Amino acid sequence: MKEKLTVIKVGGKIVEEDASLNQLLNDFASIEGNKVLVHGGGRSATRIASLLGIESRMVNGRRITDAETLKVVTMVYGGLVNKNIVAGLQARGVNALGLAGADMDVIRSAKRPVEDVDYGFVGDVKKVNAALLADLITKRIVPVMAPLTHDGEGNMLNTNADTIAGETAKALSVYFDVTLVYCFEKKGVLKDENDDDSVIPHITRAEFEQYVAAGIIRGGMIPKLENSFEAINAGVSEVVITLASAIHTADGTRIKK
Repeated sequence: MKEKLTVIKVGGKIVEEDASLNQLLNDFASIEGNKVLVHGGGRSATRIASLLGIESRMVNGRRITDAETLKVVTMVYGGLVNKNIVAGLQARGVNALGLAGADMDVIRSAKRPVEDVDYGFVGDVKKVNAALLADLITKRIVPVMAPLTHDGEGNMLNTNADTIAGETAKALSVYFDVTLVYCFEKKGVLKDENDDDSVIPHITRAEFEQYVAAGIIRGGMIPKLENSFEAINAGVSEVVITLASAIHTADGTRIKK
């Protein structure tokens, strides 16, 4: 029987403000057993880029990563945000290790091909070194993963944190009984975006497609759920979409086989 593993993905907003970061660190530290944390950091990257006189450009909610922006996100995601989290977890007795994809070749990507939009130095994940991660985890080391990968040819690549969480969870499902938790600013997937209490507690693929067709689920929630169903199909036991403050509760939207 496989040991349980919890993969938590948190957005930049949660880890960039002291109060929400401290609550997250307390909650994450108290999760029993094996765990992995994947984080964003986009608002910090935008703010520091601005201070450096570098314009941040977004298309469909995704950052255009030119050469100068790549320097900023590497500094911010792999340095400032990641090490603040690692230090905070160490202070709470969690033996955390900060990782970008280039560290120990843990996640390798390919630069996204130019189609309608040239996203620049953005990576699409090709391989997660699950054996290495599993070895760390069984040694009770907790990976804290920044949204950065590399191409194996010396280039860092900006990579979506939801994607890193999903691909990591899928790869580790060979070794563990994995629950993937996507934390964001709502209580779960909502039937009515203006009613925070209209959470859909469970959702199947067929129901998801019906909600999308009816316009109930739209925007950024669509790729999040697509990632969730892909994770389930690839061997992840359960995906939860909820508030970061609710990771110890039964709240949120749950997706199972």
